Amino acid sequence: MLSYRHAYHAGNFADVLKHIVEVEILYYLTQKDKAFHYIDTHAGGGLYTLKSSENRRAEYLDGVARLSLTQFPQLADYFAAIDAFNAEESTLYPGSPAFAQYFLRPQDRSWLFELHSNEVNILRQFAAGDARVVVQQADGFKGALAQVPPVSRRGLVLIDPPYELKEDYDRVVKTLQQLHRRFATGVYAIWYPVVERSRIDQIEKALLESGIGQIQLFELSVKADTEGRGMTGSGMIVVNPPWKLFEFMSELLPELTRVLAQGEGAAYRCLQLVD
Repeated sequence: MLSYRHAYHAGNFADVLKHIVEVEILYYLTQKDKAFHYIDTHAGGGLYTLKSSENRRAEYLDGVARLSLTQFPQLADYFAAIDAFNAEESTLYPGSPAFAQYFLRPQDRSWLFELHSNEVNILRQFAAGDARVVVQQADGFKGALAQVPPVSRRGLVLIDPPYELKEDYDRVVKTLQQLHRRFATGVYAIWYPVVERSRIDQIEKALLESGIGQIQLFELSVKADTEGRGMTGSGMIVVNPPWKLFEFMSELLPELTRVLAQGEGAAYRCLQLVD
């Protein structure tokens, strides 16, 4: 069993980028009355207590806590979702499943996959009583493939493994290709950490050669690359993005990078990877 638990990192700068992009996609999907499906390959615990023993590294102080001290009117939906889980004070941070739940309507459905035994039990408690949400302790790559195409023919598939296994870098691209063949009109969002730049270069090259169209990349690095000595940035690769997402992120990323920078070399990338 792999050891990664997202509770250790909840609310950090990588979460901020991932969830901002997720929120924009989910908001876009709610603009039509027709139902959509949300599929999360590595769902984690769903909801996290920031001031807990598990979050002893307090990475959120350099992430969502910094962001909350700055005026970002364009992030109103992101903060509204966070506030929805905090009745009195901001001690809880929603993971990807919770952000999705905030946007779910009665006609929508959510499929959450998680392998870690402790995390999946927490996830089940989080989703208990919500008939729109299905939680499975399963390999999320295989689980997502089993759910596409969804009945609604509309949806977001979030692929965000912890990359504890080096083969995950190849597996995300191969899984995306399989998913896209079955459900070409779906929106896909792949999260990745910047630890070794060469691995990100490999993902980009593989996507360029994949034959899949309409791919955008949004990356935020809080300091210069250090090649294998810890995560210095993260990114989101989006297939079939909402039509205004690129414009939105192009305007947001420079300011987001300034606010979240942790040292020399902080930078961002906003690319139309494939037309």
